[in-house]
Amino acid sequence: MEGRMGIDMSGNGEDNNNSKKGLEGTGLILPINHHSNLKSASTDNDFTQILTHIKSSKTPAVINYGASWCRVCSQILPAFCSLSNKFPKLSFVYADIDECPETTQHIRYTPTFQFFRDGEKVDEMYGTGEERLHDRLWLHS
Repeated sequence: MEGRMGIDMSGNGEDNNNSKKGLEGTGLILPINHHSNLKSASTDNDFTQILTHIKSSKTPAVINYGASWCRVCSQILPAFCSLSNKFPKLSFVYADIDECPETTQHIRYTPTFQFFRDGEKVDEMYGTGEERLHDRLWLHS
């Protein structure tokens, strides 16, 4: 899939530790999360820990798999962040597929939203649509 492999522009073959990742790395102005229920995974290790927590806590959750280069992902991300304030009992997670390549290799389309209940994936949605996303969040909250 195009975009799955990162391009190292520095020429040194190392990650630039000064670059912003996760939600900050999108470069978008995003709504403030008022309930501390929105997390961002910026490494495979981060994402693995978040998934472990979702599965063990059995907290209802939604994961937004996106990419910084994906125009459609950038269009829905502000709404995703805003909706985290309307559904305080849901855990919201953003995972950039280029920052978490090992743990997101099963994702074929961006954006993809996966919904979890009692530690298990119960639903999946591809693409955008704020109303469509809102309705799924309401259904799974």
